[in-house]
Amino acid sequence: MAVKRAADTAAEPAAAKKVLMRPAVPTNKTMPTDYSFIEPAPAGCRKIVSFNVNSLAAACKKGFKEYVAAEDPDILCLQETKANQPMAFLLSKKQYPHQFWHCSRAKKGYSGTAIFSKIKPLRSQYGFETSTIDDEGRLITLEFESFHLVACYVPNAGEKLVRLDRRMRWDDAMRAHLEELEKSKPVIYTGDLNVAHCEIDLARPDSNHRSAGFTDEERGSFSKTLQGSAFPRIDAFRHLHPDARADAYTYFGYRANCREKSVGWRLDYFVVSQPLLSRVAGVINRNQCYGASDHVPLLLYLRDKDHSAAHDQSELPAEDPCKSESALSPEPAHSAAIEPSSVGDKLDGKSDPASGKLDAKPDPASDQ
Repeated sequence: MAVKRAADTAAEPAAAKKVLMRPAVPTNKTMPTDYSFIEPAPAGCRKIVSFNVNSLAAACKKGFKEYVAAEDPDILCLQETKANQPMAFLLSKKQYPHQFWHCSRAKKGYSGTAIFSKIKPLRSQYGFETSTIDDEGRLITLEFESFHLVACYVPNAGEKLVRLDRRMRWDDAMRAHLEELEKSKPVIYTGDLNVAHCEIDLARPDSNHRSAGFTDEERGSFSKTLQGSAFPRIDAFRHLHPDARADAYTYFGYRANCREKSVGWRLDYFVVSQPLLSRVAGVINRNQCYGASDHVPLLLYLRDKDHSAAHDQSELPAEDPCKSESALSPEPAHSAAIEPSSVGDKLDGKSDPASGKLDAKPDPASDQ
C-alpha cells in the first residue's frame, strides 16, 4: 500500500473530519460471546423485545438462544420465523408459559411470527378480524390488562415494487385494526414494519427512493399511521433518540459488506399510542447483537405505571420528523389485484452495492 505524503493528507481535511464525526457503531458479523453489557430491566419496568430472526431454525444455530437467555425479556416478539409449525422445545414453557405461533398458510418456510410471554394475556388474535389479507402468518395481537400488543411482520413491497399495492392494502387494514383496539386500550405496535420512515433512517437515501421500504408511498402511509385518529401514535425510538443515525439501524444486508460499512436501514419499531408514552422508560437498539439474523433486536422498557400524572403536548413530537424532507406522495389508488405472495419479501440492496439494498436480486437468506 502506498504511503500518503503530507500533501495528500492536507487535501483531505473535510473527508477526515467527516470520518471522525461518524458515530462509533458495532461492525461484528457474529453474535457476542460476552453479554455483560445487558442489564436487568429497571425497577418497575417490563422488557419487551422485537426481533426479526430471518429463519428461526437458522438463528438458533448462530446464537439466538444465548441472546434470549442473556436478555431474559418478559415478552419476546419474533418475525420471519419461517416455521411451518410451532417449534415445541424452542424456549421452556416454564420460562415462557404463554407461547403464540402464526405460520404462513400461503407458502411453506415463509414469513411467520411468534410471541413468547411470561405474562398471561387476556386474549389472543391471529391476523385481522375484518380482512383476509394475512395468509402469511404476519400478525399476532395480544390483549393485556392495560394495553394491546400488536406484533407484526409487515409485507415488503417486493422486487420492482410488484407488491406495493398489497402493502398499501395491508397498511389500510392495520390502521383500521389499531383504531378498533384503541377504542378500549392503548396499543404497542411493534415488529419489522419494513419502512425507513425518514432519510435519517437509512444510510443511502438518495439512491433508494424507489426501493421497497423507502418509497414515498410507504413513508407517507407510515406517517398516516402515526397520525392516528383519536390521538397520535409515537415512534418511541425516534422520539427518544431524534438524532440517532447509524446507531439506529436495525437491518444490515448480508451482501456488499453492509454491516462492516455501517450501511443499514431502520426497519424495526415500537410505536405506542400517545396515552402510553409516559410509561416508556427507554428503547434500546441492541446493535451489538448481530449475526443470528440480518436484523438486530429492539428493546422497549415499559413501566408498570404511568411515570407522570398527566401528559402535555410538550411530550409529543412537535411535527412529523420527515416534514423537512421533500413532500411525500399521497397513497396511490389501489388496484383490484393483489400480487402473489411468492415474490421475495426482502431485498438485500440496490444497484449501488454499497446502498444496503440491491435492486434486482433478493437476498437468498430472506423470504423468497
